[in-house]
This record gives sequence, C-alpha cells and structure tokens, in this order.
Amino acid sequence: MIPKIYQTDPWLEPFKGAIDARHERILADRRKLAGEGLLSAAVNNHIYYPLHLEKGEWVLREWAPNATRIYLIGECNNWKRTEAYAFKPVGSGNWELRIPEMFLHHGELYKLWIEWPGGGGERLPAYVTRVVQDPETKIFSAQVWAPAEPYKWTGRKPARRPHPLIYECHIGMSSEQEKVASFEEFRRDVLPRVAKLGYNVLQIMALQEHPYYGSFGYQVSNFFALSSRFGTPEEFKALVDDAHRRGIAVIMDIVHSHSVENEAEGLGRLDGRDDLYFYQGAAGHHPAWGSRCFDYGKDEVKYFLLANCKYWMEEYHLDGFRFDGVTSMIYWDHGLGKDFGNYSLYFDQGVDENAVSYLALANQLIHELNPDAITIAEDVSGMAGLAAPFEAGGVGFDFRMAMGIADHWIKWIKELSDDQWSMGGIWWELTNKRADERTISYAECHDQALVGDKTIIFRLIDKDMYWSMEKNSQNLLVDRGVALHKMIRLVTLATCGGGYLNFMGNEFGHPEWIDFPREGNGWSFAHARRLWSIADDERLRFGGLQAFDAEMIHYVKREKTLSGSPRQLYVDEDRKVLIFSRGNSIFAFNFNPAASFENFTFQAPDGEYAMAFNSDEAVFGGFSRLGKDERHVTLDGKLSLYLPCRTALVLKKVN
Repeated sequence: MIPKIYQTDPWLEPFKGAIDARHERILADRRKLAGEGLLSAAVNNHIYYPLHLEKGEWVLREWAPNATRIYLIGECNNWKRTEAYAFKPVGSGNWELRIPEMFLHHGELYKLWIEWPGGGGERLPAYVTRVVQDPETKIFSAQVWAPAEPYKWTGRKPARRPHPLIYECHIGMSSEQEKVASFEEFRRDVLPRVAKLGYNVLQIMALQEHPYYGSFGYQVSNFFALSSRFGTPEEFKALVDDAHRRGIAVIMDIVHSHSVENEAEGLGRLDGRDDLYFYQGAAGHHPAWGSRCFDYGKDEVKYFLLANCKYWMEEYHLDGFRFDGVTSMIYWDHGLGKDFGNYSLYFDQGVDENAVSYLALANQLIHELNPDAITIAEDVSGMAGLAAPFEAGGVGFDFRMAMGIADHWIKWIKELSDDQWSMGGIWWELTNKRADERTISYAECHDQALVGDKTIIFRLIDKDMYWSMEKNSQNLLVDRGVALHKMIRLVTLATCGGGYLNFMGNEFGHPEWIDFPREGNGWSFAHARRLWSIADDERLRFGGLQAFDAEMIHYVKREKTLSGSPRQLYVDEDRKVLIFSRGNSIFAFNFNPAASFENFTFQAPDGEYAMAFNSDEAVFGGFSRLGKDERHVTLDGKLSLYLPCRTALVLKKVN
C-alpha cells in the first residue's frame, strides 16, 4: 500500500483531515461522472458534439440551454438562416442538427446563429475541431474538415519516459524567416535538430486555436481546434508520426486555466448567458489576464475539458500534456501577489477544490488512456501533493515544473558578481525538492526569453553578443558568458528531480528576445523566429554551446544518470567549487572566475574514473586545459583533479 503524503511528510500531518476530504471529494466527482466504471469510457463529448458523419448524414450538436433557436449558416446556404439548417432541441439543454451528406462538403466554411431571449448572434461551435481565419477580414469561421483520405499512422508510440528530456518549442516562430512557420517546415527543418541533440520529448506550445498570435497560444478560443495558422491536421499528424519514428514523445501545452472573453470565436456568452462555461460574477473573470475562468464545479464543464484531453490524445496520438496556469486554476485569487510560505494555504478556503478535483480526474483519464503518458503541472505555489499519486492523497501529476530554479539563476546573475555566488546556495536551490514528487528542472524556458526579460546568455554577455561572438575575437565578457552558460545548464540538468527542459534555440544561446508581431513593434516578425544559421556557422561560438548541450543530453540519457539521486561530495565557498555524484558519474564545477586548482582533493566513492567530457574542450568553445582521456583513481577514498577556472568536469566510473 502506498503511504499517504501526510505519513511521509510530518509537516502535512496537521492537514490529514483536509487531504482525506479532498481525496473523497475527487472520488465522489468521479462516481458522479463515470459511476463505478472507467472514466475514459464515460468521457465522449468529443465524439458526440462536433460536426461528424453518421450513416450518410452530417450531425452537429451544441449544449446551449439558454438558446431559443439555433441555425447553421455558411457557404452551404449563402449564410442565410433557413429551416433546412435549423437545430432541434433534444433535451438537457442540447440541440441537434441532422442534414444529408450532400448538404456540406470538405473545406466549406460555416458558423452557428444562436438566438436567446432578448438577442442573438453568430457563434462558433464549442466543440469545433477546425477553425480558419480570413486573411483579409481577420474573421474566424468553422471549416468542414473531412478529407477523402484519412491520415495513415506509421510510427509507434514511444515507450515510457521516466526522465523526460524536453525540448520546448513553438511552431510559428521556428523558422529563420520572418513569418509564421508551418508544421511541415518544423518537421523538415527543426525536428532533425531535436533528434540530433538527443531530447526525447517534444513539448509544443500554442496548438489550440487562439485569435491573437502574440498571446503565445495562452489565450485559447477553440479548445478542440488545431491552430490552422500552422497548417492542416494531416500535416500535424505527420509531424507527430515522424517524431515517434525518431523515438521522441510529443506532448502539448494544454490551456484549461482560462478562455478568451471573445464571443464571436470563443465560448463567451455562447447562448447569451455569461456563465454557461464560466463562474458567475467576478469569479468568472481573471483580473490579470482579461479572460474567462471555467466553472470546474459544473459537470458539463468537466466533461468538456476531460473530453478535450481525450480528443488530443486520440486524434493526434499525443503522449501527454503540460498543464498551463495550474496556480491560477486552483486558487480563487489565482495566486496573485501571494507568498506561499505556509502549508495551510494549500488546504484553506482560498483553494478552488472544484479545480483540484478536475485536475485529479484529468490525470486519471489521461493515464487510463495511456499508462505511459506524461503529465506536468505548471505551478508556482508549490502545493503539496500536486505531483504525488492519487492513491497517496495527491492530485496525480507525473511531474511539476521547478519554476523557482530559473528565477534563482536570474537573481544570481543579475544581483551578484561571480565571486559572491554561494555554492551551498546553488546546491540547495537546485536540489530542494519534495522527496515524494518529481520535478522538471530548467535554467530558462520561453518565459525568460520574452521581450522585457533577458535570456541567460544575454544577461551574461549583453550587447557584446552582436560583434564579439566570432571564434577569433578576444573578449573576456564573451569568454565568461560562454563558460557560465555551459556550466549553468549542466549543473541544472545533473541535479534535476526527474526531468529537464530547454526552450528552442536556448541550447546554443540564441542572441535575441522573443517579441511577437504587435502594434508596438510595427507588426514585425524580426524577433519571432530562430536564427539556426548562427549555430551552424563554424566562424561563431554558438556552435560550441550547441555541441555541449548535445553532449550533456546524450550523456545523461546513455548513462541513465537521472535514475539515481545527486549526492553532495564537496562544497567550497571560498574557492567556488561544487562537486557531487549521481549514478556512476561525478560532476565537478569550478565557478571561480580566476583561480584554477591543481591536485584538488576531495572524498569520492572508491574506483577508477575516466574523463567523460568537460566544458573546456575546444569543440565546446573552451580552451582545452584538460586532457580528454584522463584517468583518475581514488587513493584512500580521495580523488585528486585539476580544476580550471569556470569549468565543469564529468567523470565516469569505469572500474
């Protein structure tokens, strides 16, 4: 029997009653939705509601209890409301349209016209699976999508990823050209790079349709619709299929934390009611994001969101999800301005238990559909139990994002000089994780690259990146930045609590921020792209950073380094040295900005060690101060090394 989280963590013991009550509440919600059967068998709204063919008829349904009339309007009827395209009420607030197959054709545009007491308007179906935007008017319409030849899958789904090595990406900004890139371009040009780097999970942002491109995909309007700005469903399936053939799992950034306010293309006032899918009053409006907040207590909303998870897994063969904005979901105040310094905040009246219950059910559904699926929670509050098994009293996520690590790297780089960095402080912040929950560590993700912020490489080198990154240039600031960029990434990966994440392009120190086209920059794509060519240019130092990233990713994957836990061997605050072991490896870091140390001796597990790789190798943009084939043998339980300044060494035990 799995021990409860309050049995393994004494600090949770005072909240035993609240944890058990939460567990029972989730079980009650599950029984309400699925009875005693499988949750995955009870969740099929994604089949029932969207436009689909049944025995020679098109069938479309909508849940709109406040509606008095619903019509399908579109190219099929010259956008006119006619009785031939009128829906009929079928009970429980549902409406249904059945029309002959010849009435609609692949590629045609359509919408709903919904009438309610005192008004009416054009709407898109809540479960619409294909939405396109007119390039001239910018208006979104639903589109019939029924290609004559359905996509034929050829790749096998990847096996379980106990230690995800995640490459976070955005399809639209993945091209070097100033434009919105496509699924096919990403599959052809970027996916091979990801495979070569060694990452085993691709996390794709902005897949759900969103009206404003600059929202990075976080202001979703149509939850079941793949964003058409990147291509067709078949092109996305080809991308997922290709990734699977390369042994790369594919997960998506799923947004269930809120919805756009938009009425013409979103869920806002779908049937004239303000609270159809959302909480009533102020609780239904996000004060910081200007968006709508789902009513997770409504069965219809739970079915909608759960079916959304099932749809993406079944239709596109996705291997899991990173749930965005979990903190905003699970607290009534969305965690805004709150310092989560007390365990009581995880269980008091400030928690939206409806949202917690939904997330637990989503995790159960996803793992019923695919026991090897990956679920990750983006939460800054540190809610205990979020990534603990449901049987233990947790919510059931496989991982949570270790969001504080990136913040601390910014703080150390921004506020302290190198000689002020605390080795013990770095070790503590990188390894201070709940023992019963696994985490995804990262030095930086897309957040740190957004305009107004700075990437790690830009904080380290700043404007000198623009004219001093040639290999033959001599610039101490660039030397420092290149060295620390490698060390920061390796120490973050080597201490991670289960998995690691990197955002597209950051592996080679992409020199510019992300700024999507908007009015403030003249609708420019100049900073919404990736400059792959600089990583491939042998005259520049970016290629060395990329090569180092690939080396460390391949190494931990090959050696199964992350299967064990990191164990501190030596910390020297004065000399700025941090050394620890993990698995069959020793990781030694000399963060000292000037001093190198000969015959640096420390306690180590007995054995013979070979130099696996080090950050000072010439191929990684270093100065080759270490022999690549060095061997080291412990003597009286101690190991002696040469530690050049600003260098990381990885030793592999060979005997």
